[in-house]
Amino acid sequence: MGIIKKLVALIVLLALLSSAFLVYWVRDPLIAPNGQSIEFNIAPGSGLRSAMKQVQAQGIPANHWLMEFLARGMGKGAAIKPGSYRIEPGTNPIGLLDQLVRGNTIKESLTIIEGWTFLQMRAELAKQKWLKQEGANLPVEQLLEKVAPGFPHPEGIFYPSTYVFERGTSDLTIYQQAHQQLMKKLKQSWANRAADLPYDNPYEALIMASIVEKETGKAAERAKIASVFVNRMRRGMLLQTDPTVIYGMGERFDGNIRKQDLLTDTPYNTYTRSGLPPTPIALPGKDAIDAALNPAPGKDLYFVARGDGSSQFSDNLEDHNRAVNKYQR
Repeated sequence: MGIIKKLVALIVLLALLSSAFLVYWVRDPLIAPNGQSIEFNIAPGSGLRSAMKQVQAQGIPANHWLMEFLARGMGKGAAIKPGSYRIEPGTNPIGLLDQLVRGNTIKESLTIIEGWTFLQMRAELAKQKWLKQEGANLPVEQLLEKVAPGFPHPEGIFYPSTYVFERGTSDLTIYQQAHQQLMKKLKQSWANRAADLPYDNPYEALIMASIVEKETGKAAERAKIASVFVNRMRRGMLLQTDPTVIYGMGERFDGNIRKQDLLTDTPYNTYTRSGLPPTPIALPGKDAIDAALNPAPGKDLYFVARGDGSSQFSDNLEDHNRAVNKYQR
């Protein structure tokens, strides 16, 4: 009996010591507070044991047996999510396990700027090393089939914004998100548009929004600039806007626009062709879309840059010529 009592006492002692060790271990930081964060990956399809081995193998000082024991003991053995992670200094095993269960993976972001062309957007996505480049080398027609079916031209149909994504996300996903956001915004603004606008459909409003985006030096003037172009369309006047000419010139544009360029006909030259160009000329943002569909009231038909980012507006050619002489000549 004495031996049995001693064995029982030893077992109890070992259990207490083990419990004390586990209590200490689960709360002790894996990386010292003054240390450096460590990035690691858990492959898709990994089971609990494999995941914990991957964590330890990538430099996280967390014994995979103990981490597996902790996960099973907390009933979270089947909840570990794959992905790219970053463990910060001061994180303890419980915090690490919580991060893996929540799927709190590393998030990357990219920003598409208002007024960019589709080519600029595509170049930005192509240089993102954490995106899976599945659309970078596709012909435009094939890319549109995947991300914006029904649209023959990519310009203007993607929403300029900041997009957050997990590492390994397909670039096609970003294109799809940007297109869906643009269509959602356009639909909302079209439903709340002013009366008697000279657009036959939302796409024409999008074309106008892209022109407003490129013509605006100050955000507060978007609605007034939209008003000028709407007033011209109502009167059957040529839009005569330089950004459309520049867009039509493509790679021929060297930073300067000359009289000969204004006289050279292209589908986008609004000095030689009436109405709107055939497609947008840039990626318009929310404010430009709103301006195109709710232009400011007024009878202005002209505007000229003052040189400080703002514009001088006129409702007749005589006043406009005086403004041009004052601010441009």
